[in-house]
Amino acid sequence: MKKTTIKLVPLKEDDRNQFILDNQEAFKYGAMQEFGVRDEHLSDDGEIISRKTIEESIDAKGAEAYRITENGLVVGGVVLKIDKVSHRNELELLFIVPKAHSRGIVYRAWLEIEKLYPETEVWTTCTPYFETRNIHFYINKCGFHAVAFYNEHYINPKMPETDPDDQEEGPDMMFEFKKVMKKSD
Repeated sequence: MKKTTIKLVPLKEDDRNQFILDNQEAFKYGAMQEFGVRDEHLSDDGEIISRKTIEESIDAKGAEAYRITENGLVVGGVVLKIDKVSHRNELELLFIVPKAHSRGIVYRAWLEIEKLYPETEVWTTCTPYFETRNIHFYINKCGFHAVAFYNEHYINPKMPETDPDDQEEGPDMMFEFKKVMKKSD
């Protein structure tokens, strides 16, 4: 089997639009796999994750965005929120374009992320309840643990108050995961 090279390439401004489109494609693909065209989680523009949400993630304080490449070809992306003081970092967005699924790329990209941020004490992330591939990946492949299931009875305290009639961002049922890399002193 031919060995492939996975790299994290810092996101350039002129690649930002394609990064957003690729992210939306990947998230929509997961929703369509689970729900088909009957999906009611899509926003008015037909996306499971809005451009605004992705842009806010990229532009957030401490955010670092990368394209994931395989042998030099773009196959996905990641946005991380890095806290250089607490070393408690967040995996904000991680996606692989659907045509590159099931090749182990995302796992190898995760290993590159861990190497890039060896000072991390704790990683956290969230994923929608229906993304069984993600849940399997975080728990069984990467060693995360589910620490919360956010739903109408247990609201994510990190989420800003929103208008209950605003259904822009799709499902409100999310799993939160945590991976302890090393104990803080």
